[in-house]
Parts: sequence; structure tokens; C-alpha cells
Amino acid sequence: MEKLQSVERFSALIAEQHPTIAVFKTSWCSDCHFIDPFMPEVEQKYNQVTFVEVDAEAFEEIAQKYNIMGIPSFVAFKGGKETIRFVNKLRKTQPEIEQFVERAVAVSEAV
Repeated sequence: MEKLQSVERFSALIAEQHPTIAVFKTSWCSDCHFIDPFMPEVEQKYNQVTFVEVDAEAFEEIAQKYNIMGIPSFVAFKGGKETIRFVNKLRKTQPEIEQFVERAVAVSEAV
């Protein structure tokens, strides 16, 4: 998963015409580290989706713009617009994340 390096790169990624999912995390969040071992498998399974890791503290302006209060949070975009989100303060499991990605792909195809 690409780790975001600039606001400009974020804008370019979410403008894509295929689904892009921003995964908002922080270095100190234990629930964020919980998903690290299985996210490569999720990315491989859903290779039509671009995943980008956004450090919610380093890119506070992006996190604020999208009202990210709990982490990890997943926000899907297509064509520069948010399509669906999976945001809460709870630990997320691989099946829950995969279910969200499937919904994000379905919504993207409908848009």
C-alpha cells in the first residue's frame, strides 16, 4: 500500500476513475497495526482498487476535511468524490474490511 507523501498525490489518487480507498491511520494506533498483517492479502484480492495509507496526524488537513474521528478509517473515492466510508472507533477485521471493499467496488460501478 502506498504511503501518502503529499496532499497533491492524494488529490491525484482520489481523482482516478476507478475506486481508490484511503486508509486513515496513525503510528500510535494499535487497531491500525492490527490490520497491517492482512492488508496485503486484501490489496491482492481487490487489485482493481488503489489503496493509499494516510497518516491522519501528518495529513491533518485531509483527515479534518473528511471528518475522520476514529482510526483506522476507510474512505472510498472515484472521480474525486467520496462514494462510501467505513468509519468508526472499533477494531476492524479482515472480513469486515473485505465486505467494505466489495461495497465500495459495487458503488463505484453504479456511479
